[in-house]
Amino acid sequence: MAAALRRNTVASRTAAGLSVSLLLCAVAIAAPRETVLLWPSGAPGSSGRTAAETVRVTDLGEHVVSNVHAPSISAFLPSHDKATGTAVIVIPGGGHTELWMDHEGYRVAEFLADHGVAAFVLKYRLAHAPGSTYTVEGDALADVQRAIRMVRSRAAEWSLDPDQVGVMGFSAGGELAALAGTVAADGGVANSNAPVERVSARPRFMGLLYPAIPQQGMKLSPDTPPAFLLSGAADQPAISQGLAELYLALRRAGAHAELHIYDGVGHGFGIRSGNTGPIAAWPTRFLEWLDQQGLAKRRGHPLPRDMSTPPRRP
Repeated sequence: MAAALRRNTVASRTAAGLSVSLLLCAVAIAAPRETVLLWPSGAPGSSGRTAAETVRVTDLGEHVVSNVHAPSISAFLPSHDKATGTAVIVIPGGGHTELWMDHEGYRVAEFLADHGVAAFVLKYRLAHAPGSTYTVEGDALADVQRAIRMVRSRAAEWSLDPDQVGVMGFSAGGELAALAGTVAADGGVANSNAPVERVSARPRFMGLLYPAIPQQGMKLSPDTPPAFLLSGAADQPAISQGLAELYLALRRAGAHAELHIYDGVGHGFGIRSGNTGPIAAWPTRFLEWLDQQGLAKRRGHPLPRDMSTPPRRP
C-alpha cells in the first residue's frame, strides 16, 4: 500500500524539508509574476457585485481574504533552469467563508516555483460567507475549472506543458480540488468563441491536503487523476478517517493514490514556521510524489513517453 503513517522520528530529509519551510516563512512573501482575472468582463453569477475584496491580518501577520467577486489567479513561475513544465493550481482553504492566502497559498506557491513547478494561487468565490448566494458546486468549482483552463490556454506563454496542470487544495480548497478531479470529465467546448473554453478543465493530478471530503458528486474510476492525500491524525475524524476511506475508495476504483497521515498533527498546518518534525517536510513528500508520477523532471531531462497516464505500480 502507498499509505504512510509517520511518527515523530526526524530523518535527514525531514530536517531539510523543515529548513525549507522555515526559510519560506522567515522572509517576506515574493510578489507574484502576474495576477490574472479569470473572467475579465465579470464572472458568471457575479453581475453587479463590484465591492472590493476585504483583507484582515491575523496576530501572526497572515492575510485572510473575503468578499471575493472577481476570481483570479496569481502566478509564481520557476526560473528557466529549474522549470519542469508542470503547473499546480493552489487552492487555499477557509471554510468557504474566507481564504487563508499565506500558509495555504503564497508560501506553497513560492516553494513549488523554487523547485521548478509553476504555481497559480486561486482566489475563488465564497459560498458560505454571510449573505452569499454563491454555491460550492456552481460557482467556486467553476472558478477552479476556469483557472485550469486559463493556465492550459496560456501554457506556451508561461513555458508549461498543458498536459501537466494539476490542482492542490487545502481544507475547503481541498474539497474543490477533489471535485475538480472527480466530477464528470469536461473536455472543453471545441466551437466556443472564447479560446480558454476550448481546453479541458480536468486536472492531471490532485493534491488533497486535509480536505473537506465531498459527500456527493465524486465519480471514481481508473481514469480518475492520481491523488496525493495528506492530513494529520488529530484532525477531525471526518477528515483524518475520511481521507483514509477516500484512499481505499480510489484504489478499489483502480485509480492511483498515495496517503500520508501524520500522528499527533491537527488541521490547517500548511507551510508555517511553527511546523516541526515530519509534518514540516510534507512539501518535499509532494515533490517526491510528483517525481514518481514523472511530473517533476526538469526540461533538460527526458520526459516519459506517455504523459497522459501515470506510471503503473506493481
